[in-house]
Amino acid sequence: MTLTPKNVQSTNKKTSVPRKKSTAHCKTKKILLNDELVSDYLIQNPDFFIRHAKQIEEMNIPHPVRGVISLSEWQLARQRNKIRQLESEITLLMEHACSNEQLFESLMRLQNELLLASDLNDLLAKLNQWAKSLGLVGAYLYLFDNKWQLNIPSSYRHFALSTDKFDFIRVRHLQYNYQYLGQLNNTELNLLIPEKTYIGSVALSLLGRFGDLGVLVFASRNPNHYQTGQGTLLIQKISEMLPILINRWVIRKN
Repeated sequence: MTLTPKNVQSTNKKTSVPRKKSTAHCKTKKILLNDELVSDYLIQNPDFFIRHAKQIEEMNIPHPVRGVISLSEWQLARQRNKIRQLESEITLLMEHACSNEQLFESLMRLQNELLLASDLNDLLAKLNQWAKSLGLVGAYLYLFDNKWQLNIPSSYRHFALSTDKFDFIRVRHLQYNYQYLGQLNNTELNLLIPEKTYIGSVALSLLGRFGDLGVLVFASRNPNHYQTGQGTLLIQKISEMLPILINRWVIRKN
């Protein structure tokens, strides 16, 4: 019997072999945990601590002093610290409120006294008396001669201060602020404090909206009485008030 192509299957026909499924997609992708991921998870799942209350109770937290403490002890310690911090902040606020009240009262008393001044000399005398009541050496007031008419026949010539002479103090201490609290060197003190007395620290404040009308000085024997970083509200308010009062006796230059 003759074999024909119809009766014989081709031996060259490829046999299909089932392929193995790739295991690459079956592997679980590992995620490396870090603080940010854990924190985000806890924020997104606020009931985590409720669902795992027992495990939470058994957790121990490293402590720098006691070695290891429970999570509940750690939470209580944090709450105590927060309470102490809040108490400290409340106390500080109360102290500031009391200080501000005293500051306001002191400023109001000074303002009333200055309003009663009969002339510029009397105004300085009242400023000086107020400063000494606070334990200071005194108060000193200078008007820049290019802004006020202080030439003869003015009786207030001794208040005049040349801006050229003052510029080295301005550049050194008042370049970016209208107030300066701290110490002065001997050259600066000789210009502003005519009295031959020991001065430990000073408070300087420029007069006028642009700081170009003059300078007010309060002096203390204590080197630490006036320091950088202290509040300047009181001397700032006095300096804003003075030019208005001075205009009663001295004419401004155009």
